[in-house]
Amino acid sequence: MDYAKPLPSYLVKRYHGWKATTYTENQVWYRRLATEGQRPRAMVISCCDSRVHVTSIFGADQGEFFIHRNIANLVPPYEPDGDHHGTSATIEYAVTVLKVAHLIVLGHSQCGGVQGCIDMCAGHAPQLEARESFVGRWMDILKPKYGLVADIEDAHEQARQFERHAVVASLENLMTFPFVSSAVQDGSLSLHGLWTDIGEGGLQCYDPHNKRFEAV
Repeated sequence: MDYAKPLPSYLVKRYHGWKATTYTENQVWYRRLATEGQRPRAMVISCCDSRVHVTSIFGADQGEFFIHRNIANLVPPYEPDGDHHGTSATIEYAVTVLKVAHLIVLGHSQCGGVQGCIDMCAGHAPQLEARESFVGRWMDILKPKYGLVADIEDAHEQARQFERHAVVASLENLMTFPFVSSAVQDGSLSLHGLWTDIGEGGLQCYDPHNKRFEAV
């Protein structure tokens, strides 16, 4: 396996810095997490985007959030077809095993995945339309919502609105999972849709009654 290389030196230095400071100062807590297991109160489904730092936004410590990240923070519909479903498997584990009380979908501004979906729907991204494009086929989850923003002429506003629709689409798809729907109905689980502005640090929460996102 000669294609696996040693860790870059800058990451090695950062690790040793963390071990000497953060870990050393909190090693009792880390050891407790290791021996007692995890009991997160919430699961967060966020985008892979490196600018979205879920734990920093909420000031969370290790063990607080069960986090899953994928392109454009999307949840596929419930499809027990036997294929590989990383996102669905993570949701199943969080809800049925960890018994999280809250399931949060966190979208964000300047989302490359959402913009890719816009370009694909508008016919400007043939590479994403190719069957072998993993990103394109993943963004097919969001394509049914494109009609809601297709007529918005301002590209910036169109993208921002579509980013929010991506969150709503994921919330709707979550309810197609029987174990999610059951937990929501019996009150043991609540769903939350959030959108964050990377540049401004703003956070908005989806209000299903008004069908809009409002500042937290």
